[in-house]
Amino acid sequence: MEDLVIEKLSTVYDPEVPVNIWELGLVYGIEFPKPNEVIITMTLTAPGCPIADQIVQEVHDVVLTLDGIDEVTVNLTFEPAWGPERMSEVARLELGFDI
Repeated sequence: MEDLVIEKLSTVYDPEVPVNIWELGLVYGIEFPKPNEVIITMTLTAPGCPIADQIVQEVHDVVLTLDGIDEVTVNLTFEPAWGPERMSEVARLELGFDI
């Protein structure tokens, strides 16, 4: 099920960055406290992101489309702070960072 959640998370983009939130390293944790429930802990590239609510809602909505998932909780945190070192190699290449 975790792979399916990651697949869904990979469809969510911060409109200001052409890389999905999974590859950006914005997802800190995926937990399954019950078989039909998922808790996602994530951050944003900046605490003052003006579309934070929109991104959190999109994460909630795309994960909720999975068969067998009836409850999704998205926890937004800024501890630890996000940094570019959290990005995957794919994201680094896409954004032109040295790897």
